[in-house]
Amino acid sequence: MAANTIDNRMLCKMFLAGAKCLEANKEYINELNVFPVPDGDTGTNMTMTIMSAANEVAALDENTDMKVIAKSISSGSLRGARGNSGVILSQLCRGFCKVIRDVEEIDKEILARACEKAVESAYKAVMKPKEGTILTVAKGVCEKALDLSEDPDVDLDSCIDQVIAYAKEVLAKTPEMLPVLKQAGVVDSGGQGLIEFLTGAQKAFRGEEIDFTINAAAATPGRVNVDSLAADTSDIKFGYCTEFIIMLNKVFNVKHEMDFKEYLESIGDSIVLVADDDIVKVHVHTNDPGLAIQRALTYGALSNMKIDNMRLEHQEKLFKEEQVKNAAKEEEVKQQEHKEVGFISVSIGEGLNAIFKDLGVDQIIEGGQTMNPSTDDILHAIDMVNADTVFVFPNNKNIIMAANQAKAMTEDKEVIVIPTKNIPQGITAVISYVPEMSPAENEANMTEEITNVATGQVTYAVRDTEIDGMTIHENDIMGIGDHGMLAVGTDIEDTTVSMVNEMLKDSDAELISIYYGQDVTEEAANALCDRISKGHGDCDVELQFGGQPVYYYVVSAE
Repeated sequence: MAANTIDNRMLCKMFLAGAKCLEANKEYINELNVFPVPDGDTGTNMTMTIMSAANEVAALDENTDMKVIAKSISSGSLRGARGNSGVILSQLCRGFCKVIRDVEEIDKEILARACEKAVESAYKAVMKPKEGTILTVAKGVCEKALDLSEDPDVDLDSCIDQVIAYAKEVLAKTPEMLPVLKQAGVVDSGGQGLIEFLTGAQKAFRGEEIDFTINAAAATPGRVNVDSLAADTSDIKFGYCTEFIIMLNKVFNVKHEMDFKEYLESIGDSIVLVADDDIVKVHVHTNDPGLAIQRALTYGALSNMKIDNMRLEHQEKLFKEEQVKNAAKEEEVKQQEHKEVGFISVSIGEGLNAIFKDLGVDQIIEGGQTMNPSTDDILHAIDMVNADTVFVFPNNKNIIMAANQAKAMTEDKEVIVIPTKNIPQGITAVISYVPEMSPAENEANMTEEITNVATGQVTYAVRDTEIDGMTIHENDIMGIGDHGMLAVGTDIEDTTVSMVNEMLKDSDAELISIYYGQDVTEEAANALCDRISKGHGDCDVELQFGGQPVYYYVVSAE
């Protein structure tokens, strides 16, 4: 029977179970993305965000108080936040923890207040909140929790049950709030992710059998964290190196030796057992040293006992190695010539990375549409730039919130996030920098200049759907513009040409830039460039190797 309050131990179990449930359903959540692109990543972003916090929670002692748990959840999710959905989820966690950190147990009234603060924090983090998203589902959770908190006949178990049921009702209505969802025939993916998390937490609260072992998410570059350490120790099957000597007080013949060795093999490996007159030397790797010790005591007293946690030793070794690496990086930053202004750009692909480097960008954060970097990734890059003011170019609309979150968490430098939504805008922003202008003037100038860039990206569809009046079949080629679908076809080059034609309708663009991806040959790219040059003779057409994954071509017109 479920309790009527949530204590520190139960909170940990609920959070870890929620994280596990979200992780288990991330691919389903990814498939709910409106655009059927091969990098639909809401489920991945939410999972990696929550796993960043879950790894910190999993490392806590079971008697850890509520304040420390709340801090682990809040800081872990904030630093691990990826993508808009992940940032919003981290803000929900942050607001929730602001209320629960000062209590010993959570009842339904405190739960309601925590939900209210969670929604308040999440809405504040979004510049232009849009209904029909995870925000709407979270608001439904809050409203229902507040309503039930005043009903004396509803216990906490029933309250949680009704809150989740109502959240599902709200989620089912999201297609009516956002036409793009209705057109694609899906509910909001972020809202679905939130419900998966809440459902997992509810199972733990009810005492259902759950594996609370957390699989480490991808390590965050540049810092030591539980994620990377757990990943590196995952192949250690038996964690405790156990050694002792048995001082025999009874007969220990060959049969006893074989029976004892067989028992040790059933609970571990790396077994060494040497019987010598009145003593037996034992070595075994096991997850439960107590079992080996208990059986050994049936043969005599024990001496020279030694138990080492191999996972911990391995983690400490890795930790020291990471400390050495980080110290080297810190020294690298110190040796950099200090300057007034530095630049950070998100990019992926050998060619695109080189372009940004040639333009004077100090730090490249690997990532983009195929893998949104975390807030912590951006914070680390900021740390690595020895400058008073650092401009950050997210180059993806799904990374801007994480960049702004990193800005808010930086205290020793001025961070300016230019809201670039794609690579061409990022390139334009860097080129637009004028050294003689102040940071504020450059911010205004860059922000203005990127609005003059029209972009298109070409990739393939992963499912059947209908968007912007276009019927799309799995494996079709899609040309996606700044504001929706521009072209659909079955041939990469033909679709790209159609997309460019749509981009240039009613446009006075003078320059077309084409960046071809890792799956396109130089020969095919040159042929496409020739076709576009002939079709738009009044424009200069430039072709460059981008090397980006997933997207065959990225095109800009300005």
